[in-house]
Amino acid sequence: KIFMNTLKYLQSNEFLLDVDLWRLFANLEELNKISLGFLKSFFETVKEHVSKSDCPMDFSSILRKFFQGDLCQTHQIYCLNYTSAVFYLENLRQREDFGIYLKQWCEQNERCKRLHLPELLVAPLHRLTRYPLLLNNIWKRSADETEKGFIWSLKEKVEKSIRDLEGKVKWLDNFQKFRQLQEVIIWPQVWDRDKRFFVPEYLKQSLRENSSENILSSANRLLLHEGRLTLAESTRLLDVYLFLFDDFLLITKIKRNKKKYGGSDTGLIPVCPSLAPELQSFVREGGFCTVLDQPIPLDRLTLRNIDPIHVTGFSLRNAFLIQHENRYRQCIAVFLLQAPTETAKKTWMSQIEKAISNYTTQHETKKNTAFCFPAESSEI
Repeated sequence: KIFMNTLKYLQSNEFLLDVDLWRLFANLEELNKISLGFLKSFFETVKEHVSKSDCPMDFSSILRKFFQGDLCQTHQIYCLNYTSAVFYLENLRQREDFGIYLKQWCEQNERCKRLHLPELLVAPLHRLTRYPLLLNNIWKRSADETEKGFIWSLKEKVEKSIRDLEGKVKWLDNFQKFRQLQEVIIWPQVWDRDKRFFVPEYLKQSLRENSSENILSSANRLLLHEGRLTLAESTRLLDVYLFLFDDFLLITKIKRNKKKYGGSDTGLIPVCPSLAPELQSFVREGGFCTVLDQPIPLDRLTLRNIDPIHVTGFSLRNAFLIQHENRYRQCIAVFLLQAPTETAKKTWMSQIEKAISNYTTQHETKKNTAFCFPAESSEI
């Protein structure tokens, strides 16, 4: 409330007018009101039981009213906005005027107990996960079998609601991350990537419309591992950034802009907090990643360890090789990569091997299932 009411006060005085209250706090006021109503009703029942010893402590009506009503639903709305709120806050914090609002107007208030806004915004998520514990404790101490059955079913319903919510939050988080990656990763046209290919101007537009940059638009794809490595080319060493997805490996070149994100010329560019810290820092400095070559499907990727003795003459350490094969098992590209440490190299190789194994297993299972249980014709 300190952060929210202070921001309202500042906006009423025409400061920080562009800051969206809903994006930061969502339905927090409604959530506070409903949570407080539940607590008051809960303790009124306890108080009435204490003052009248012959009065049975019946929680069923209260629990039914709130848990089958607005309490969990209001929490869900808040939790689904949480990832977006953290995303939005992280970028607002880059601004000097917003930083003054946070530090001087709010965080110095003794009622904040030295807590920062991100630590406070996550509190309703923690509260939601404690409701099953509360219901379980009431269930243990209930003497009436009918009431016990009702409370148990309610506890299971709340737990299911939390599991469903976790799935939605993970999906939204993944969606935000991939939307950011679409902005960070640049896909050059084939004629720009390789000068051997000539395309007349009148055909370029139609080819652009079939651009492969939408490959990252699927929120069902998972990013398993990522990081910065060095690629050994014939005449130089090149800084690259690798993205290992659950179905392909993408190798990109690291590029830098002179202007930084959040600068006065470029405006405030959002940086997703779920991106790797290294990539977050890199993006804020105006960096982006240009795709070096076509994505390497995991079922077309061969991984080879490089013995240090074989690359010492090239001043390479912690090296491994990635080979890209076509559907006819012909090698069409080779990438000699160097990790910063031996540990990092082992991690990369382990992650790639695990990803290949999982991908192969999933596709073999799908093939076997399709073979054993053919789809019934709609005409039968």
